Amino acid sequence: MELFAFGINYRTAPINLREQVVFSEDVMEHALHDLVAHYPVKEAAIVSTCNRTEVYCSTEKPEEVTNWLANFHHLQIKELEPYLYRLPREQAVKHAFRVASGLDSMVLGEPQILGQIKDAVKSAEQAGTLGTLLHKLFQRTFFVAKEVRTSTEIGVNSVSIAAATARLAERIFGNISEQSILFVGAGEMIELCANHFFSRHPKHATIINRTIERAQSLAFRFSANAVALNELPEQLALHDIVITCTASSLPIIGKGMVERAIKTRKHRPILMVDLAVPRDIEPEVAKLDDVFLYSVDDLAGIVQEGLNLRQSSVIQAEAIIDSNVIDFMRWLESRELVPTIRALRNQIEQYRQHELQRAIKLLKNGNDPQKIMESLSSGLANKFLHMPSSALNQATAGEREDLVELINRLYQLDHSE
Repeated sequence: MELFAFGINYRTAPINLREQVVFSEDVMEHALHDLVAHYPVKEAAIVSTCNRTEVYCSTEKPEEVTNWLANFHHLQIKELEPYLYRLPREQAVKHAFRVASGLDSMVLGEPQILGQIKDAVKSAEQAGTLGTLLHKLFQRTFFVAKEVRTSTEIGVNSVSIAAATARLAERIFGNISEQSILFVGAGEMIELCANHFFSRHPKHATIINRTIERAQSLAFRFSANAVALNELPEQLALHDIVITCTASSLPIIGKGMVERAIKTRKHRPILMVDLAVPRDIEPEVAKLDDVFLYSVDDLAGIVQEGLNLRQSSVIQAEAIIDSNVIDFMRWLESRELVPTIRALRNQIEQYRQHELQRAIKLLKNGNDPQKIMESLSSGLANKFLHMPSSALNQATAGEREDLVELINRLYQLDHSE
């Protein structure tokens, strides 16, 4: 089985394709079982975020496994093919290290991806699809990410999607302290956004969520209001800024809902930032007057600002990653030698047992112990020498030179004697 990684991310695929191949938390275990049970895969883990969907696996037939991603999401492989990247062995290792270290993120050095990879590993462990190879890969991945963050300044001057969202709101409205904000969802991304917005002291804020208890818990921290999701249409009209990030598989805010909110607001502008993948807001909303709609991809330009001070740390981070890739590949190669080493030891043990039993039988018959010891050692020596000697005698002219060099290395022969 070979280590292999494949997937799509924000660099290779547009958001409308990425949202079609997202693995929600409630289907993750089923997806892992399906991959391992019906395809030539021994181990598997899936990293699925708003910016990427990646599969790490152990397989001998990667060409078959890439078809699984399309099949699972009811897509044609030709729809995914132009956007897929395939990374065998060493490339997969380096990619995992770079992703966890924040070097492959939309926001250089962002820390959230490390937690998302840890969640992916936890899901694979629960599904029983994380074996020795992937366990070792991800443990080393976490080690590398920690070393990069502690040995470089890759995380200095922190910028994130959440920070970019707040900066975007300031560009459109100026002073956020005069605006009302509606947060739709109560997950990690909404919590991060809330931290940035509440540090700017908005005039009013509401948190709305399908589970009202989660909305109330988050609202309590920020002294905000909490309402149930069924109040969403009425709440839209009451807020100037709407930040949404839920786990819904379908849009929860449609064009008609926003049109009615705009009419109620008497056409006062509204900023809507959809951080969800799949998207929470129908793309057609962007065509409405008085609505500024942004997706997670639209924030890339804003995120790029403020990253220059991090760039000098990339070279240092890449050096750390390259060194650890070499170490991991040495471990992987040594692991691949285990069956051969085990077979060699088993064969030598058979030789030893054969000569030992022969010597014990001779001792019981009263033969001279010294001669028995000489016979035992001679028998072992002959057995050890038989295979290399036979290989040399049977080798072709083209093979003999390489075989002689190999035997000299194996037995550390000194021809000067």
